[in-house]
Amino acid sequence: MSPRTAEQFKEIRKGKKEIILNSALEIFAEQGFHGASISKIAQHANISKGLIYNYFESKEDLLKEIIFNGLDEMFVFFDPNHDGKLTKDECIYFINEIFKLISENCKFWKLYFSVLAQPVVLKLIEKKLTERIIPMLKMLENYYIDKGVEEPYVKARLVTAILDGVGMHYIVDPKGFPLEETKKIIIDKFV
Repeated sequence: MSPRTAEQFKEIRKGKKEIILNSALEIFAEQGFHGASISKIAQHANISKGLIYNYFESKEDLLKEIIFNGLDEMFVFFDPNHDGKLTKDECIYFINEIFKLISENCKFWKLYFSVLAQPVVLKLIEKKLTERIIPMLKMLENYYIDKGVEEPYVKARLVTAILDGVGMHYIVDPKGFPLEETKKIIIDKFV
């Protein structure tokens, strides 16, 4: 058997990191940040605690990576052509993709909303979260300004609050929540 190449080691490392992140997401989503521990995550991942520390300095670092990876997955759909200006089609595309992400990854959204509801945990991500959300809100506000909407900032905040509310209701009742119907109403009323 020949020795592994640098590329093979890189792939193995990437695979281990994914296992750790997925296990941490499971544990955080089910037991909360404070109920989770590196030991529980390692046990769930079927790896040693020491291996986790080869990839992450702390439980806090794990949480940050999970949250920001999930948000990056969402933000990639906002202003997809990166011109700093939203069109109606881009808004519809974003809403469609957000609803797909919510339905495909309930555990992430459960964790995300629980972090937002815990001031001590929120402080871990607040600065970076704000840095990412402010430009998005400003772009949405400008979209409404261009449409001649009264109180465009208020409308932008309302839309983001509605999307958050939809996400929270869906994770509580994924089988009963009318996701597609709600999406259609949001697009009709706010885009």
